Amino acid sequence: MLLIKNGTIKSMAGFELKNGCILIDGEKILAMGMDIDPPEDCRVIDAGGRLVTPGCVEAHCHIGLDNEAMGWEGHDFNETVDPVTPQVRAIDSINPMDEAFALALQGGVTTACTGPGSANVVGGTFAAIKLAGRRVDDMILKNPIAMKCALGENPKRCYGQSGKKAPMTRMGVAAVLREVLLKTKRYMEDQQAGKNPAFDMKLEAMIPVLKGELPLKAHAHRADDILTIIRIAKEFGVKLTLDHCTDGSLIAEELGKEGYPAFVGPSFGSKTKIELANKSFTTAGVLHNAGVDISIITDAPVIPLQYLPMCAGLAAAAGLEKEEAWKAITINPAKAVGIGDRVGSLEPGKDADIVIWTADPLTTIGAHAHMTIVNGKIVYSEG
Repeated sequence: MLLIKNGTIKSMAGFELKNGCILIDGEKILAMGMDIDPPEDCRVIDAGGRLVTPGCVEAHCHIGLDNEAMGWEGHDFNETVDPVTPQVRAIDSINPMDEAFALALQGGVTTACTGPGSANVVGGTFAAIKLAGRRVDDMILKNPIAMKCALGENPKRCYGQSGKKAPMTRMGVAAVLREVLLKTKRYMEDQQAGKNPAFDMKLEAMIPVLKGELPLKAHAHRADDILTIIRIAKEFGVKLTLDHCTDGSLIAEELGKEGYPAFVGPSFGSKTKIELANKSFTTAGVLHNAGVDISIITDAPVIPLQYLPMCAGLAAAAGLEKEEAWKAITINPAKAVGIGDRVGSLEPGKDADIVIWTADPLTTIGAHAHMTIVNGKIVYSEG
């Protein structure tokens, strides 16, 4: 057992405890309160009044697939031979030995949703993983969590501009996506009718999307691309998350009515392409005020994953309420990707993924984890 005492506990479950305690039994939080007597043989950690929060959760990145300090050897995030590759899976590319994992833990990020990039119209499945471990199979929190799709400049550039093949235009991107959804629908109908269609690995991978078991995870920056993917999702009755949502503030009222979660970012750095023209840290606050369920993302390695709390702090400085900024990197992404029963808040019964901070990372430059705990085990300790 493990007892953390004297912590300023921000639970993200609707309550805070000053000089509070968290009792951990194995991989789970057993109890929380103001005064908990340590059981026999329990290790006690004195937080010394430091801020204690759940481990941060990243809703969209490519950690382990786009490896640090590598060129083509570690670029395992885009299968750029076909604009439709739903059959590929993130878990088969993730490299837990990438130094980005250790750095993320030092930055207080304990869970990441990672997967294929945005070169393909349909890119494959994302997985939610814990960031401590050596074998992906043991790190999986939920797999798959979503089917990646992409609109806008990336698939156009990869295939239309570079390969002189479809899709070359935005209407071509939408048509490619509709085609695979329609083919999957007919494939399912033939199976149900007993027609025994020839096995198709791509369409098999898309069946959970059509059944509503797996959302489309839609890379969309520009306002028209965002509204196009909403149109297609409604046509086929599929679930959806809006990833990046750079122009979200331009259509905030529309998105507030639609009710899809938005994963906002990466908002730090230069505007490297035209569809990033409206990139701003104000977007998260504008969308939240319009009633959109928001999470803040790094799109790592675009922004290294350890700077997720910094991004939340910059969004708070740009108008997002600080408490909502904390939610945007903890409980909001956890709920949005279907792992809120395990991570994202500190509550009895949930996974013991806990960070003791040197200072509040949303307001203090240089703040980082004093100690990081994943599944009840200390995986990083300062010094």
